[in-house]
Amino acid sequence: MDFKHTEERQMLADTLTRYVMQDYPLAARLKAAASQTGYDAAKYAELAELGVISALFGEDFGGFGGGGFDLAVVFEAIGRGLILEPLLQSAVLAGGVLAEAGSPEQQTRLEQVISGETTASLAHFEANDGGETEWIESRAVQSTTGWQLNGAKAVVRNAATADFLVVSARSKGKIGDADGISLFLVPRETTGLGLRDYQTIDGGRAAEVTFEDVKLPLDALIGVDGKATGVLREVLGRGLLCLSAEALGIMDVIKDMTIEYLQTRNQFGMPIGKFQALQHRMAEMLLEVEQARSAVIRAAFHLDRRGLARERALSAAKVTIGRVGTLVAEEAIQLHGGIGMTWEHALGHYAKRLVMIGHQLGDEDFHLSRFIRLGREEAEEATGAEA
Repeated sequence: MDFKHTEERQMLADTLTRYVMQDYPLAARLKAAASQTGYDAAKYAELAELGVISALFGEDFGGFGGGGFDLAVVFEAIGRGLILEPLLQSAVLAGGVLAEAGSPEQQTRLEQVISGETTASLAHFEANDGGETEWIESRAVQSTTGWQLNGAKAVVRNAATADFLVVSARSKGKIGDADGISLFLVPRETTGLGLRDYQTIDGGRAAEVTFEDVKLPLDALIGVDGKATGVLREVLGRGLLCLSAEALGIMDVIKDMTIEYLQTRNQFGMPIGKFQALQHRMAEMLLEVEQARSAVIRAAFHLDRRGLARERALSAAKVTIGRVGTLVAEEAIQLHGGIGMTWEHALGHYAKRLVMIGHQLGDEDFHLSRFIRLGREEAEEATGAEA
């Protein structure tokens, strides 16, 4: 099996790497993170001009990529640069829903999303969902003239700056049912939509979003009433790959940073990298990062192959990223000593983002349980097919 990048992907990877090294310094990132928007709109426009957002969509929607390895290339570079701009929320998640299930009229918004003129955010997860896609308490009630939304969404990244939200709500059935979930396009200025915006620990901003008798027209519905679970699983799966690839990019930077420090920091008249105990710890880190790389490659390969194997590969990648990410962050800070915890040093910012990725879209424990459950389902399917 050949996992080498195509010429186009390699060019994109090289372009993004140069951009991160030359035009995305840590100081600018920290300044943007502390701003009211949580990111730099000018940088977002530059990323769009470089074709980064286009690489996240297929040709049918005006892009030139959209495959698993396209997403992995982009988000690995995003991790290397600790890029704050809302590519995941706007393009992959919210934009992905429109691409997957939007009406032709709704999909016209994708042109502006790809150009960077418009940003969006997926408001799906809730405070009590435990990471489960189907655990939706927010409600949508249909009338002859439209829809009415009530409920709340938790930690919706970049919600306060998004031009519109893609919101999940239960229009049928009871909490936890796979059927009965619908998706809606909600402009940010809609009456009854409330936002409590705040800065996140790893940079950028998120919000607690509430809906109090929010009235929407009938055409705000995205896709089929009550049939959004499959759409959400598809789009959230793409998000899992993006986060895993981003974490891999961060790990590579932390690894290189730590090796350089061990080779230059002197103690007792020699570089501390000469001490065998530290060499052993560094060797373990290197091996674990390669394990994570293999998990990301496998997830990227399976992304466009729908079914249980795809979902297991994505959960396996997230479990690996969660475990290895924590190890790499802790070991790197330990090997750097006190300097690794200072605000001025880049390591602490990379470590924080790496640990927080482990909690986005379901943490390590959630995805381990999901991986096991899906394995049982896959075995039952195989047994049934043999019978």
